[in-house]
Amino acid sequence: MINSHKYTLAGCLAILIWSTTVGLVRNVAEQLGPIGGAAMIYSVSAVFLLIFLGAPRFKVFSLKYLVIGGALFVSYEICLSLALGMANNRIQAVEMGVINYLWPSLVVLLAVFSSDKPVDKRLYPAIALSFFGVAWTVGGDQGISISQLAGNIATNPLSYSMALAGAFIWAFYCNITKQLANGKNAITWFFIATAMALWVTYFISDEPAIAFTSNAVIDLVITGVAMGSGYALWNIGIIGGNMMLLATLSYFTPLLSTFFSALILDIELTATFWQGVVMVTVASLLCWWFTRDKPSSAIEDSRYIKAE
Repeated sequence: MINSHKYTLAGCLAILIWSTTVGLVRNVAEQLGPIGGAAMIYSVSAVFLLIFLGAPRFKVFSLKYLVIGGALFVSYEICLSLALGMANNRIQAVEMGVINYLWPSLVVLLAVFSSDKPVDKRLYPAIALSFFGVAWTVGGDQGISISQLAGNIATNPLSYSMALAGAFIWAFYCNITKQLANGKNAITWFFIATAMALWVTYFISDEPAIAFTSNAVIDLVITGVAMGSGYALWNIGIIGGNMMLLATLSYFTPLLSTFFSALILDIELTATFWQGVVMVTVASLLCWWFTRDKPSSAIEDSRYIKAE
């Protein structure tokens, strides 16, 4: 029982740590650049994971898992980190984080499309609520306004597109990883691949040279260790923790992430913004609730893979 509590605590800490990453990544991007900063973050995280989780030999993984799973993972992490770093301002960066949290609802939606099991019809309004919540958040202080929504997106279509694409990519990742991974975890190699891809992107871009300061280095180490330790602790949590509790807590990550982002970035969010975040959170919980009796393997697996 004591060991179970320890595993559960590790999982809870992972959720809390992941909830800080949106604000931390944005903070580093402002100091080191969106691409260079992301490359440095994943490099630090990769080293951290190598030290604490190690790097399993390639032969223990299937080639499909490494190629397909790795490509989806790298694509997702690049989309999210660059969406946060390239946001026009800090509030917009938090918006990118909220868009990212469409992934739990999208996991369910894709699982439903690929399953022949009966579906609770209430699931579809719940999924629609998640998109409505994002639109409510991005739309501005006036709530839903098509012109205002389009105008906000037009200020930075690349970041908004990457954030939305990332949510879909992670939903696909959750739906196929269990079948491809065969119980193995290549997270360390995936982080190394992400760092390498970001470095290639950095060197072919016109982003200025990275200028290190003492504050930037401290923030970089904190962010890299936080991201790496989140995955390390989550791996511990799923070994013997209370997964029902951890799964439930993970669906509150949008609220926690928005709270910590506002705190880290020293910004004040409007009531309308918070309303949208609550909608996204409630939608994720409803999607889980309506599928809890007849969950597909993808829905179950999504709880074990990530709470970020």
